[in-house]
Parts: sequence; structure tokens; C-alpha cells
Amino acid sequence: MPSLFFTQDKSHSGFGFFLNSIRMRPIFSLFDNFMIQLEQLSLRRGGRVLFQKASMQLHPGWKIGLTGVNGAGKSTLFSALLGGIESDSGSLTRPAVWTVAHMAQEIKSLDMKAIDFVLSGDEEYWNIQHQLAHPDTLNDSELAHLYGRFDEIDGYSAAAKASQLMAGLGFFEHQSELNVSSFSGGWRMRLNLARTLMSRSDLLLLDEPTNHLDLDAILWLEDWLKAYEGTLVLISHDRDFLDAITDHILHIENQELILYTGNYSTFERTRSERLAQQQQAYEKQLETRAHLQKYIDRFKAQATKAKQAQSRIKQLERMQELSAAHVDTPFTFSFREPTKMSSPLLELENADIGYGDKLIVTNVNLQITPNSRIGLLGMNGAGKSTLIKALVGDLALMQGHRKDSELLNIGYFAQHQMDALDGNASPMLQLARIADKKISEATLRAFLGSFGFSGERMDTPSESFSGGERARLALALIVWKRPNVLILDEPTNHLDLDMRHALTMALQDFEGAVVLVSHERQLVASVCDELILVHGGRSREFDGDLVAYADWLRQARIDMIKNGQKPAAPVQSDVQIKPSISKLDKEAQRKETARRRELGRPIRKNIEKNEAQIAKLQPRLAEIEALLGDTALYETSRKDELLKLMNEQTELKAKVEQAEELMLELMMELEELEASFED
Repeated sequence: MPSLFFTQDKSHSGFGFFLNSIRMRPIFSLFDNFMIQLEQLSLRRGGRVLFQKASMQLHPGWKIGLTGVNGAGKSTLFSALLGGIESDSGSLTRPAVWTVAHMAQEIKSLDMKAIDFVLSGDEEYWNIQHQLAHPDTLNDSELAHLYGRFDEIDGYSAAAKASQLMAGLGFFEHQSELNVSSFSGGWRMRLNLARTLMSRSDLLLLDEPTNHLDLDAILWLEDWLKAYEGTLVLISHDRDFLDAITDHILHIENQELILYTGNYSTFERTRSERLAQQQQAYEKQLETRAHLQKYIDRFKAQATKAKQAQSRIKQLERMQELSAAHVDTPFTFSFREPTKMSSPLLELENADIGYGDKLIVTNVNLQITPNSRIGLLGMNGAGKSTLIKALVGDLALMQGHRKDSELLNIGYFAQHQMDALDGNASPMLQLARIADKKISEATLRAFLGSFGFSGERMDTPSESFSGGERARLALALIVWKRPNVLILDEPTNHLDLDMRHALTMALQDFEGAVVLVSHERQLVASVCDELILVHGGRSREFDGDLVAYADWLRQARIDMIKNGQKPAAPVQSDVQIKPSISKLDKEAQRKETARRRELGRPIRKNIEKNEAQIAKLQPRLAEIEALLGDTALYETSRKDELLKLMNEQTELKAKVEQAEELMLELMMELEELEASFED
């Protein structure tokens, strides 16, 4: 039977003991020839070939990103590295003395302290601790050996290391004493990650470690993995995360396993160049084959040319047939045109938001218009999801006002929306429930097909679906309702890279408003033009980009650690309760507002006039710039045409600058006028 890997020797005697005694440093630092070796490796799953005849070496210390579409075979290769499956043919070997750490995807509800659960990730430390807890069962020699070994593995600093791991992943100091069973599923996954990182491993296998992390925890994990001295194999659909950590990409595509040098961005460029070259070679071969075939067809019947024709037949037969460049079909979809819109669509005024008597965010003032593209930022537990629930209407305001437009149509995506899908119903049935009965089945199937569901999967109960399939179905049901406001809370969890790219493109083209919470920096940067920071019980506009936000997060984490990871003080309301206004006062206010609006009307009209002029000139300027980019225009024969365009360009630029200067003056005048009203 084909071999996958060597059996690990964990003995504490002879050579094995020597190797374990220096576990502080990765084994490969002593033996550079230790590596993972693939020899003509082929893997199948369910009778389907994932990849075949893969041969390569993965060297110690490499940080490898394992990529490919969902179902390509990434998890199967992980299992092979762990020794959980047998190969179809060929072999996969790794050094027998390596310790492998792997993060399980689920953990049970344990009545075990969180800190102890994390510490148990260092198996040798945990076992020694267990033995030392029962000294009456050991003789003096055994005790001396255990204490000596405990010192060698830095056992006295293990608790501090575990606390640092928990702090880095967002846990407060007091939470280390809570039982694992008291945490939600997402927080248990964080505990599981901390336990995995606690292992003094030579090979670390991580499958989507960022799925349940906020950006602050992701940045911390990036720094930790960069400093990791062992070999890392990482499955992730977060390209920024891959870019920050990896130095090699192992990509599965078209039943091939291909190793690329560099991070994910380098991989994309290299892969594109390779595919372009492959396509070029293929097209050239097609041309050559057609030329040879044409000669053969023309002259094979002529006695004088028969010999040459036979020569070309043999040449054609010897030619190794190349295949066209093929990329797995990318996933694409688009949001339907929203229902009718008005502005604003949704407002929160002086809103206090929380649960019961516990205030989470105070004095929120937020207006959502059809053009809004808002990204909510903040550390874990700051209140981003709480604010979203208030926007959606799932959480009543403790104080303040919520104003909905009559035309408001919210599309809300969150983890619990996926969990709320009817597992007993197929995608077709769930879509038919919300669709107009007059719409044909063919139309519904075509719509689901645009979300990557084949004929068979359309009619399959969704209880068997993967996380990615459930996410796509939830998105499809939202899109069908044609919302004019999309409120998305971590929409990319469970989506692969192609799906994430498709979602980014669809959101960029969406004609309604977007409010987004996401740990994926590229998505936020591509979609949002307004950033709001939720922190310390307040919400404010964040003046900076995501790079500045990453710096802010790192500093906030340092400050938090200095304060001993203690929970923040209870939030106090900032809302100023205004005295009620009589009808007479309201009428006076209305008249004053109308008077002020009338005073500013001429200025605003002039601003609009200049804006319209600029908008009229810009297209022609863009057209001229495109024409000037044509190298043929600079030939001597077209000199007059070139001069004419350049003169026109100069004239138009002068008009635009004049209009912009005037508009700036008008805006300053309007600002001064409005400021005078406040005096």
C-alpha cells in the first residue's frame, strides 16, 4: 500500500529523548535535510481525482499557503499530512521526529478552565504537570528527571505563554478561569486556536484560522505566525492574511498540485503569466498543426509529393499535444436593481443601544442614504454587531430615535441568517417560498445557477450543504428581495477566494446603500468610502484608511495589555435630554429654518451651476486625454490635429480650474453664512 508518512517516535530514551530535549528549537535547525517529500503523489476523494503525480519538496521553515476552489482537495491534503488517509499512488513523507500541531474545527463543551485547555496544547508539559501532581506515585529518581525535563521545556513560563496567547486572541484576563463550556462556538474556536499555538511544533497545519477572528486578533495572529520558526501550511481565503505570512503558495487546480514561490500576490502574477504563456504555446501549436494538415491534405495523393507528405504526417504524430490554458470557472453574481429609494433611507438620532439595562454604545447619530458605503470598525466586543442589530430593527433603542423611510428594504446577512435556513428544504423550495407565484421555475433555476448551484444541488436539502454553500444560498435569498440597504456582518466567512472576489465586485456595482462589518481588509477597502469606529461605548468617523486603523488597533492592544486586560468600565449615556418644545416654538423654529434656507439659496444655486459646468467639461477632457495617448497622433503628418487637441485641452482645463476656484469661494461663503446662524 502506498506510503504517506513515517511514524512519529515520542520516546524519552536514546536518540528520541535527545531530539525531544531540544524541542525548544525546531528540529530542522539541526538537520537541514529534513523536509516534506512528495513523490508522484495522487489523491482521490469519493472516486474523484483531486490531483495526480505531484512531486516536490517542502523545506523546513517555509510558510506555505494552500489554495484552490472549494472541493479542490485542500482538506484532503491536510489529512494526508496528518496521516489520516492513504494515497491513491505515490508517497508523502515527513520527518519522523517532527511534532505536528493541527487545529480541530470543533471542540466539545468541556467543564475545564479555559487556561488549562490552552495549556493542554503542550502535551509534554501537561503530562509532566499531571505526574508531578501525584508525587507519591514516583520515586526520587523519577521526580528528579521530571523536574529536570520540566525546566528544559520552560515549563515555569508555560502559564505566562498561554495567557499571552489568550490575550492576543481577544480574551480578557478574568475569562481564563471560566470553563470552556461557558463560551460560545466562535470563542471556543479561538480557544482551540490558542491551544494549537501552545504546542511546541515543527509542523503547524491551520485551516481557516481567521474565520472567527476580528481584525485586531488577525493582526496579532499575523505577527505570531511571522515569528513562528517551524514549517507552516495554511488554508485561508483571506488574501491579505496570506500576503502577510506566506513565502510559498501550493495551488490545486485542474487535478494538478503546483508549487509557487512568493506570497499570494506574487502567485497571482506568476500564475497569470504561466497561463498566458501556455495559451500562446497552445495557439501556436494549433497554427502549426493546421499548416501541416493542410499540406498533407493537398499533396498526399501526388506521387511527387508523397514522401514529403508522409514526413509531415510523422511530424504531426510525434508532436506532443498541448492543452489550452484553463482556469476553474470563476464564481460571479450581481445584485438585482434595488426597489424604489428615497433619501435618507434610515436614521439613528441620539441613540443609546444595548441589552436590558446594559448600555453598549451611546449617542449614535447615523444617517444612511442611497449612496452610503459605511464600514464599521472596532475591536472585538466594542459593539459593532449590536449597532447592526439596532439598524436592522432586531434590537430596540434604549433611548433616541430611529427613522425609517417608507421605502426602506433591508437585506441583512449574518451568521444566524445562515443558521436559520431550512435544512429540510432545497434551494429551489426556499426561493419559491419568497418568489411571486407567477415567476416560472426556469427563471428561478437560472437565478440559483448564477449563485453556483447546479441542477442537482438546487433540489438537495440544504442540511448537507457546506458553509460556503449555505452562505451562497443565504446571499441568493437576500438578493432576490431586491433590498435598497445591505447590512452585512462578516459575509465572507466560509467563502473561498473566488466567491469573495465575486462578492466584492457585486457590492461595488450595487446601486443601494451598504453597511459592512468584515475582518477582510480588502473587502472593506474596495467597497466602503466611510469608516466609523465603534470604541469605548462611542461611535465616531474614523479619520484615516485601513493601514492607519491597523496601527490604531496595535496601539489599542498595547494599551489594553498595560491595563491588565480588564473589562472596560460601564458605558455612561452621553445623550442630552432636550426639553419639550411647544407648538409655538416649533412654528418659530420652522420659520427660522425656512429663512436661513432662503438666505443660502442663491449661493447653493451658484454652487450647483458650477458643479454642472465641471460635469459638462470633464467628459470632453477625458476624451482628449485618451486621444493624446495614441502614439500615431504624434506623427509629423498629424501635427495640426495634435496642436488643435492640445489647445482645446488647455482651454478646457482653464475653465475647469476657474469653476473649481469659484465653487470653493462659494462653499466658504456658505459655510460662513451657516456659522453666523450659530452665533
